Amino acid sequence: MRAARSLFARGLALLAGTLMVVQPVAAQSVLRDAETEALLNDLTNPLIEASELEPGNVELVLINDGSINAFVAGGQAIYVHAGLINAADTANEVQGVLAHELGHITAGHVIRFEERTKASTGITILSLLLGVGAALAGAGDAAMGALMAGQQAALASFLSYNRDQEAATDLAGARYLAGAGISGRGMITFFEKLRNYEIRRGYSQSDDSAYMRTHPLSGDRIQTLRNLLAESPAWNAPDDPALQERFLRAKAKLYGYLAEPRRTFAFFPASDTSIPARYARAYAYHKEARMDLALAETDALLAAEPDNPYFLELKGQVLLESGRPKEALDPLRRATELSRAHPLIAGLFGHALIATENTANYPEAERVLRAAVSKDRYNPFAWYQLGVVYAANGDIPRARLASAEQLVMNRRYPEALQNAQAAEANLPYGSADWIRAQDVALEARAELERMRDKK
Repeated sequence: MRAARSLFARGLALLAGTLMVVQPVAAQSVLRDAETEALLNDLTNPLIEASELEPGNVELVLINDGSINAFVAGGQAIYVHAGLINAADTANEVQGVLAHELGHITAGHVIRFEERTKASTGITILSLLLGVGAALAGAGDAAMGALMAGQQAALASFLSYNRDQEAATDLAGARYLAGAGISGRGMITFFEKLRNYEIRRGYSQSDDSAYMRTHPLSGDRIQTLRNLLAESPAWNAPDDPALQERFLRAKAKLYGYLAEPRRTFAFFPASDTSIPARYARAYAYHKEARMDLALAETDALLAAEPDNPYFLELKGQVLLESGRPKEALDPLRRATELSRAHPLIAGLFGHALIATENTANYPEAERVLRAAVSKDRYNPFAWYQLGVVYAANGDIPRARLASAEQLVMNRRYPEALQNAQAAEANLPYGSADWIRAQDVALEARAELERMRDKK
């Protein structure tokens, strides 16, 4: 009986390994940055139009993950790992990846992925039942054989289907690049990078090796795509210098924010006075609490471009987080104006107004924060700050509603439900906020029920 139980446990572990193909986005950390999000949208919008999707319906999400990856998960959302931005050398390479991911959306691969996973899981469950039956009958070797055979059949079925999807999506991405008048050189050079990673990690180019992978080998993809992309009139189109400069800035900014400062200083030495290098060092100095040096870099950036809202935002952030909120107000107010009240920048400005602890600034903070969440409801930081203002003004029902909005986005559903119900009970009946409190309560309750059903 002990052997049978052990085999059953191993069978469940194998089944779990097959089912856990896609890591939930909830387990990932989302990075929000106004400048980087604007860049990703501008890189993608021409491709979206070429794919005949609506630009406003496709969401770009930056994930705090150092691996080189991008993926589509549900609806029309493309998730881009920070590691992919760091690995790319040009904006055009990122566009090649984004064109590929759009192919997944237009082909409905997320839905078909779920259907195919169910089919593969069915094979695995059948083999698991057969294996458990054999184990209970005392035939341990036969049981493990049944389990492994089922696993192999499920994996072969799933991977073969997935490779076909990837190959078709490459071709769709090539069409979208051509339709947008964007060169496919970046797609090829990025696949060449992936091929080099394969070689360094020891992947074989044999058929057996290719068969057991979820994507076609990069060498095969390059060979298939190169001739097709080279036929496009856009093949020799030059890279957009403005987009490239913006990409280099966003890449350096991201590196300075995420990497250890010593690595940033090694990669962007003080002798490098370019804007991307100053951007990266400003974040690295800020992480080390060397505020004078961080401010020196931001001042140098602003000397080059005095009306750049992102440079002003950075200076305001450094001042605010070094305990100087009053000094942060002017650059953040100006950044909010120049960015046309971008929700992320306006949220930071609202936070600075509150951090002054001067109640005379609270009316402006409330106006700024309400405008921010009206443009971007998925901004838990701004909701939290707005709740602080409401509470300071004695408006507890709206403070509870703001708290519920923030809590539901942080997946703290029990507290979100409690706050939403308390807000609903005390807000004017039938008002917009009263209706919103009902919506948040319904969302939190539905998530709690889903979690209970899953358990």
